[in-house]
Amino acid sequence: MKEIKSILAAYDRLNYDTQHAALATVVRVEGSSYRRTGARMLVVDDGTWVGGISGGCLEGDALKKARLAIARSKPSLVTYDTTEDDAHQIGVGLGCNGIIDVLLTPVLPDDPHSPISVLQEVVADRRQTNVLLTITKLEGELNGFEMGHIIRYDDRENLRGLGDRSFVERLEQEIQLVLNTRKSAAVSLVLDDGRELEVFAEFLPPELHVIIMGHQYDVFPLVKVIKEAGWRATIVANPQKIHREVAALVSAVVSPEDFSPTLIDDFSAVILMSHDYKTDKSNLPLVLDAPYIGLLGPRVRAERIFTELREDGILISQETGERIFAPVGLDIGAITPEEIALSMVAEIRSVFSQRKGGMLRERSSTIHER
Repeated sequence: MKEIKSILAAYDRLNYDTQHAALATVVRVEGSSYRRTGARMLVVDDGTWVGGISGGCLEGDALKKARLAIARSKPSLVTYDTTEDDAHQIGVGLGCNGIIDVLLTPVLPDDPHSPISVLQEVVADRRQTNVLLTITKLEGELNGFEMGHIIRYDDRENLRGLGDRSFVERLEQEIQLVLNTRKSAAVSLVLDDGRELEVFAEFLPPELHVIIMGHQYDVFPLVKVIKEAGWRATIVANPQKIHREVAALVSAVVSPEDFSPTLIDDFSAVILMSHDYKTDKSNLPLVLDAPYIGLLGPRVRAERIFTELREDGILISQETGERIFAPVGLDIGAITPEEIALSMVAEIRSVFSQRKGGMLRERSSTIHER
């Protein structure tokens, strides 16, 4: 989401009378690639760009092809194959060993189906999970939809312009699979008239939201790391105890008496770090529905809290206990507040990615699923 916001901010700064732009989007990856599907780069016809579609090896060539797409006012799909020993292929010798499809779409300010227009709607609805359908292959047009257009899926009504009831049902089945697995996918279907429609169905969750319950000095490095990661942060503490530099980095500061569990959703993490035993103990029952709960301090402290809550009649089920990480953070030997912040953020990322957080060299399979 951070990259999308940067792209939208750059687009808003453009002078539409003198500047034109295209959006490059990675819509398919086969094998290894530095960036995955959904990576984006805004290219301006003056040669500048924001975002990225690789580790730097493809941007230069994509810039040239994007400017060509702008000049033609027509989207194009470019395939980069770094698996073959071909001296004419961009990326050879870099060891990427992958095939990457990049969709280059000229952006028109008055086009409601343009990728920029749809991404602006997505960012406006900050806590909504989206499936974006980007048309990557279509000969001609279909009820106003063309290659390069994006459809933001809400329900079946969004899809009626693409085909009859049977076609929409097949497409919706693919969308539900994306929602259930939380994984983007390439979808290929045949239209009633025999034309092939290929769509990049992108699972786009809201930014991770970290709710920090505490106000001590170690909150500052934590919110800085969260900000750099492009996540959202909320602090639950007395606003008068929050330094203005900290307040400037977070989305909100909520007084403890105003805190509500409704702030928590499927993409929220909670860290209890008040450095006060009674406060953490009273806060824990309020956040037991969070997908991730981190508790600062030694294991014996957490076990004492669990025991006392059980004696008070508040039972923590096995399923809930698996979502509580105490002590919080990955075991990286963190000592300073900055290093501890890094370990906590890394653990949150690993949990939401359903990974163990170990060393990549000890991983038996590929870094990314293929």
